[in-house]
Amino acid sequence: MQNIVLDAANFIDLNSVNILYLFIVGFIGGLVSGFIGSGGAFVLTPGMMSLGVPGLVAVASNMCHKFPKALVGAIKRAKYGQVDIKLGIIFGIFAEAGVFYGAHIQEKIKAAFGDAGSNLYVSAAFVIVLAIVGGFVLRDAIKTYKSGNTDAEEKTSRLARMVQAINIPGTMVYFKSLNARVSLLFLIPLGFCTGMLAATIAVGGFLGVPSMIYVLGAPSLMASATELVVAFVMGLGGSFKYALHGLVDIRLSAIILAGSLFGIQLGAIGTTYVKPFMIKLVMGVIMVIVLFSRALMIPVYLSQLGIIQTLTEETIKILKNTSFAIMAFALLSGAFIVLRAMWIGKKTESAIAEKEEAIENV
Repeated sequence: MQNIVLDAANFIDLNSVNILYLFIVGFIGGLVSGFIGSGGAFVLTPGMMSLGVPGLVAVASNMCHKFPKALVGAIKRAKYGQVDIKLGIIFGIFAEAGVFYGAHIQEKIKAAFGDAGSNLYVSAAFVIVLAIVGGFVLRDAIKTYKSGNTDAEEKTSRLARMVQAINIPGTMVYFKSLNARVSLLFLIPLGFCTGMLAATIAVGGFLGVPSMIYVLGAPSLMASATELVVAFVMGLGGSFKYALHGLVDIRLSAIILAGSLFGIQLGAIGTTYVKPFMIKLVMGVIMVIVLFSRALMIPVYLSQLGIIQTLTEETIKILKNTSFAIMAFALLSGAFIVLRAMWIGKKTESAIAEKEEAIENV
């Protein structure tokens, strides 16, 4: 395999403004990660790219910070009984195979087309996946809200019931989050695709969480928590793989990790105060907003590769600034939704506790 050497051009200058921005991005990424279970990379990777970090370096650095952060989040949520460790480890092992294959593809694209090709690949993958998964999850959350059954227990999807009903001798394993036995043959492709996506855009939760919910039949809370275990396994192997090729900017990893460690614990606590549909709503809203941020940069990369007519410097500047503004809006929106949901949930819980105490005192 051709080695890719990380040259000085791939390292951005870190002034005080950039450091503060990255810390805030890390905090919000951690907040969202602890809340919805995804590694938060759909916030972090575009956030770094908005500063001019090459796509592959952003992906690699993101994966490097991911596994310690995911471990903290998983431990935190395990205390609330939300983690299915067996499912997370098995799913993560299959995902690791996808990570190594996806990293190989990334390296080949980088070698053949340079930063512009790598950036285009990462951004296009973001737009496609965000549109499909984000749209589906957001639609499901809105449908649940409109039905007025936000307090009702989640129903297992028809697809998940079909998967659980299939018995393949010698491959069946019981998982507590599903309260059912499922064949490992279903976990292999789901895990592999999750890992491959993680190596492409540094986030596998886009596939991991929805697949656990809609294909395997796990409740939203347990799926989002168990995905943190998967993220730990993928991040550990993926960061090692990318580091061997000099693609990890440890400065970026350290800064976003510092912010993430604060945010992820707050986000994990927030899951105890909100209804399951809110997790889907937060995931869907942020995905759709980030989609537009990355989509605006695709013409820039196409122009750099000579695929379309060369854009003027003024046009490129407008697209970059608009993309950055939308990215900032996504960060603020995510933080606002999560913190507001936590505040309302905490307030409601306190009101109920006071009411029960008043009844007991009568």
